[in-house]
Amino acid sequence: MNELIVGVIGAGSMGAGIAQVASQAGHKVYLNDSSPDALERAAKGHQKIFSRLLEKGKMTFDEANACAKRITYTRSIDDLKRCGLVIEAIIEDLEIKQGLFQELEMICGEDAVLASNTSTLPIVAIGGKLKDPSRVIGIHFFNPAPLMALVEVIPSMLTRDGLAAEMKDLMKAWGKVPVIAKDTPGFIVNRVARPFYGESIRILEEGIADEATIDWALKEIGGFRMGPFELMDLIGNDINFAVTSTAFQSFFYDPRYRPSVIQQRLVEGGLLGRKTGKGYYDYAEGAENPEPNKSKALGELIVNRVLCLLINSAIDAYHLKVASKEDLDLAMTKGVNYPKGLLAWGDERGLKNVLQRIDSLYDDYREERYRACVLLRRMVKEGKNFYN
Repeated sequence: MNELIVGVIGAGSMGAGIAQVASQAGHKVYLNDSSPDALERAAKGHQKIFSRLLEKGKMTFDEANACAKRITYTRSIDDLKRCGLVIEAIIEDLEIKQGLFQELEMICGEDAVLASNTSTLPIVAIGGKLKDPSRVIGIHFFNPAPLMALVEVIPSMLTRDGLAAEMKDLMKAWGKVPVIAKDTPGFIVNRVARPFYGESIRILEEGIADEATIDWALKEIGGFRMGPFELMDLIGNDINFAVTSTAFQSFFYDPRYRPSVIQQRLVEGGLLGRKTGKGYYDYAEGAENPEPNKSKALGELIVNRVLCLLINSAIDAYHLKVASKEDLDLAMTKGVNYPKGLLAWGDERGLKNVLQRIDSLYDDYREERYRACVLLRRMVKEGKNFYN
């Protein structure tokens, strides 16, 4: 068994998934939650998952039994005192996380790494009130954690040198694909992917195409695994709207991240997607949803508009040193299953063509959301690509 003991706080789907991943990597795991019901659900879920892996021949009986036994379910946070790594996966509330990390600092050993699974909050703010914020880092898994390969590792400006590399190596040992991201709003994926949702909603708002047509175009012509509207319904419109709203506020109300009134109304009306039975689509038994308009010309217009803004978003992240170009492309293919890395896709489409499309949108709208990244403009002027 791996000597590092791992603590996970929060026994929801994400926390339980992280606990499973750590257990399967050979670690003793303490899964902590104040709710006995949450712990019971997590324990039953783990038993079901390990039994299924056994049935499919992906684990032996001894392996499944050992994985289950390595997880201890506890309501007492004091049980985490022996942990060398603690990952919190609780509610996205900065004050609550800050209080939790201050408590962990008193409980855990001085060498213990304290990590947050936050997808939106600044790591520096989570650890900034600690006596030793150098051991605080972001380790952001994607849901469901056992199935999604990507993990974003986020050091803050207060994180000690070398810790990000250590956590990246650990995530590789856990069978994950880690990337290192700068401590900026949305990190890589939730920052770069905003136009996939926002520009698709804008196309809907303007009546250029309906949800079914936009989803069809981006899947059939663009090659994306899911369309934006079916994906937002799957994620939950409340969650997607909250992430967009947080990004908008965190970037000081940059128009590129402005949320949509359409999605706000869906949230206000409780039309959250699959989990409520209705969102952009109706999931009731026997419900009839609209058929897409399969016009190739319309489909290509939709894909070009959304894709060029996605590529521009990735270029902007690279320009501002959010991550290396390799990690940016890896994050989008492994974190949200894009068919290609966006920087490589930009090279393939021709950066000059991307710039012309974005400038055309800006000429039409005169909105800052359509401003091309200065790096894109420079690269086109100099005839450069991201990859040879």
